[in-house]
Amino acid sequence: MQLVPLALFLCAASMAALEASAQQQSPGKGGIYSCVTADGRRLTSDRPIPECKEREQRLLNNDGSTRRVVPPAMSPDEQAVYDARQRREAQERVAQQDAVRRDRNLLQRFPDAAAHQRAREAALDDINKALESSERRIRELAAERKPLLEEAEFYKNKTVPLKLRQQLETNEASTDAQRVLIENQKAELVRVNKNFDEELARLRKLWAGATPGSLPLRPAASAASEPAVR
Repeated sequence: MQLVPLALFLCAASMAALEASAQQQSPGKGGIYSCVTADGRRLTSDRPIPECKEREQRLLNNDGSTRRVVPPAMSPDEQAVYDARQRREAQERVAQQDAVRRDRNLLQRFPDAAAHQRAREAALDDINKALESSERRIRELAAERKPLLEEAEFYKNKTVPLKLRQQLETNEASTDAQRVLIENQKAELVRVNKNFDEELARLRKLWAGATPGSLPLRPAASAASEPAVR
């Protein structure tokens, strides 16, 4: 008859021991805040202490050890400076990650100088074809204009018929448009060559072992592989 009470006693004692051990190993979730006020008073609380908001506070574990130090609350100006610094650092981290990704993509697309040269030639070929097309169109417009001018000679010192005048004006406008296109295409040739030169200089450093993302960033507008303007 005494075995049952004894068993219950041993079980209860074991549970109490386990609970005490858990409490020693796991301090309370909130912890204890402690600080010294400006007039020398030491205060403690289970939450941040308002009287010490402008002073350092220590968050203590149940055994009195320091879990972490809570810095003083910042003034509005200090908070603004802190927030701006955090934003700037976040932007710099994103920019660095982008730089690493761009360099890795560059190495993947152009494993050697031959691959880069092929890409350059393909980009320039598109522009040269557009340039040749515009120059051919100018020659066609000049051929179309010649008989119109010859016809207009019959009306020297006379009023040129409306239809003929309109044909001449249309031809001239089309010719001017093609000349503008040619100038743009020539400028595009220069831009694309410059971009590929800059890209090649970067690739040579990466091929030589430079860490992706460690080189100065190129301007966003200098993407050598952007489609040519037609």
